[in-house]
Amino acid sequence: MLCSPEYFVANYIQAIHKLRLSAVRKASKAGFCYNHESHLKDHDMLVAPSILSADFGKLAEDVRAVCNGGCDLVHVDVMDGHFVPNLTIGPVVVDAVAKAATKPLDIHLMVENNSFFVDLFAPLKPEFISFHIEEEKHPHRLIQKIRSLGIRPSIVLNPHTLPEAVEFLLEDLDMVLLMSVNPGFGGQKFIPSVIEKAQRLKALIEKRNPDCLIEVDGGVNDVNVKQLAEAGVDVVVAGSYVYRHPKGVKEAIASLK
Repeated sequence: MLCSPEYFVANYIQAIHKLRLSAVRKASKAGFCYNHESHLKDHDMLVAPSILSADFGKLAEDVRAVCNGGCDLVHVDVMDGHFVPNLTIGPVVVDAVAKAATKPLDIHLMVENNSFFVDLFAPLKPEFISFHIEEEKHPHRLIQKIRSLGIRPSIVLNPHTLPEAVEFLLEDLDMVLLMSVNPGFGGQKFIPSVIEKAQRLKALIEKRNPDCLIEVDGGVNDVNVKQLAEAGVDVVVAGSYVYRHPKGVKEAIASLK
């Protein structure tokens, strides 16, 4: 059977990706976590402050503050007012965030028409782009598209969505983001059932793709982060907790690690 050039390119990209993920795993065990542009110190928990809770009147300053304060990723929530009842930011603002940030971007799409938004944000070269499985008819195709753009693909699960929904996609993913609040607004209360959900997802990941990360977003603080770590979570997103911490962002980030 003859195979198209596109077939060989796709498989070559996948092979290179698996080699890089293996290197990441080995480096992580040695005490470092690497991305395609820089290396990050590997703590027990990686922290991705959400700029949704930043002061947009001094956005660049707030982005620099979390980067200097020890964060590992800068989480960017993109909402279109349709998939969720809120409207946030577009590529012009995210470009400003990228210029201010010294840590990689972690873009979370809460939108309809995911492919369109991937095209909008891909030129900014984030580390991750996450999309909601609830909104995507062809998730595997979109994962391949994100990967082909040199970005690490991630899928998001709303609180009601079973972890088994992504079982047969895990081998192609770099991360799964579990929502521990209903998406759309910051400052919500943590939904405790995400602990069991993370445990179930971790078991699937160990079976299918041990290099895939688990990220949790919503209501994370210095108390429930311990339970999340025990459940196998690798990355936590925190907005209100970080930006409104009485001792400042550096202390807040440290308390989540």
